Amino acid sequence: MKIGSHVSFSKKGLLNAVEEAISYGSTSFMVYTGAPQNTKRKPMEEQYVAEGLELMKQHGIDDIVVHAPYIINLGSYKPNTFELAVSFLQEEIKRAEYLGVKNIVLHPGAYTDKDPEYGINRIAEGLNEVLHRGQTVNIALETMAGKGSEVGRTFEELAAIIDKVTLNDKLTICFDTCHTHDAGYDIVNDFDGVMEHFDRIIGLDRLAVFHINDSKNFRGAAKDRHAPVGSGLIGFDAIHYIVHHEVARNKPIILETPWIGKNKNDQSPMYEIEIALLRGTVEERFTDNFRSDVERLTAYFAKEGIDRREYVVQNWEVLQDKQLKKADPREPLEKLFDTVVDAELLPSESEEGIYKRLIAWLAGLQTN
Repeated sequence: MKIGSHVSFSKKGLLNAVEEAISYGSTSFMVYTGAPQNTKRKPMEEQYVAEGLELMKQHGIDDIVVHAPYIINLGSYKPNTFELAVSFLQEEIKRAEYLGVKNIVLHPGAYTDKDPEYGINRIAEGLNEVLHRGQTVNIALETMAGKGSEVGRTFEELAAIIDKVTLNDKLTICFDTCHTHDAGYDIVNDFDGVMEHFDRIIGLDRLAVFHINDSKNFRGAAKDRHAPVGSGLIGFDAIHYIVHHEVARNKPIILETPWIGKNKNDQSPMYEIEIALLRGTVEERFTDNFRSDVERLTAYFAKEGIDRREYVVQNWEVLQDKQLKKADPREPLEKLFDTVVDAELLPSESEEGIYKRLIAWLAGLQTN
C-alpha cells in the first residue's frame, strides 16, 4: 500500500519532507513545493532534491505527489487572476517534473460571480494554455465538495472539463473522500456504486491519487471540513474499505487529516496512528502498552454505554443545532479526550498519546 500524508518543504526542502514522511511510517506522501497559500518558491536546485530522492530510495518510496497551491484559480474571469494561475501552474509543473513525480493535484477552480458553465469553459481554457505535449507530469483534477462556487463537485463537471481539453491524456483525477462525501456521494454505504458511476462518467483509468479524510459534515453538506480518520461522519470502516479497494491498489493514498490538540498553537498530527491502523501495522509502530491502553478505553466506554459510531454521529447531530453548539462547541473527539482525562484513565500519557489511543479505539482496534 502506498500511503502517507501531506508534508511541506522546510529548510532542507525535499530531504526534510522525506524525513517527516518516514517518521509517520509513510510509503508515499504528498508535498507542497512551497507554502500552499502563496507563490513564494525557492529554486529547486536549492531544495536538496538529490538527497531527498536518495532517502526515498533507501526506504522504498517511489511514488509521491505534488499539490499545486490553493491560490491558483483557473476558473476566474479576472484577467490578472487567470493569467497568474496559468503562469504559476506552468512553473509548478516544471518543479514537479524536477522531482520526477507522476501527478500534480489541482483544485480545478471557482467561477465566483459567473456560473458553472463559465467556470468549466474557463478552466478548460486555462488547461489548454498550460498543457504541452512534452510534459511528463499529469494534472490530477481533484473532486471537490461544492463549497461556494468551486467547480468539480460532480463527476459530470470534471468530465466536462476533460472533454474540452485538447491534450486530455495529461489529465487524471484525485479522489478526495471528504469532498465526495460532502458533495453528496454515498461512499459510506455504496462505494462500489460510486465507483461504477465514476467509471461511466470519467473512467477508472483516470483515477490516479486518493486523498483520505474523514468529514465533520453530513453527506451532501457541501462544506469541506476534514476530520481525523474515524472521528467524522464517514468513519474508519468505510475509509478502510476504500483504501483496500481494488481501485486504490498501487495508487498514492494521501492523508490530509487535521492536526489536533487543546491548544491551537501546539497541535499534533495523527498520521502515524492513522497510517498504522489502515496498514495493519500498529504492533510494529507502537509500544506494547498501546493496545492495553486501548483495551482500557474499550472497557470503560462499554461500561458507560458509549458506542464508537453512535457517539460520533450523535454528537455531530447535536452540533448541527446552533444553540446547542453555542452551549458546548466541543467536537466528538475532544469530548472523548475530556472524558478520558476526567476519569484519569491514562494519567501518565501525553495529550498526543491520548488522542492517538482514541483514534485507535474509534477504529475498533480491540476487534482486530
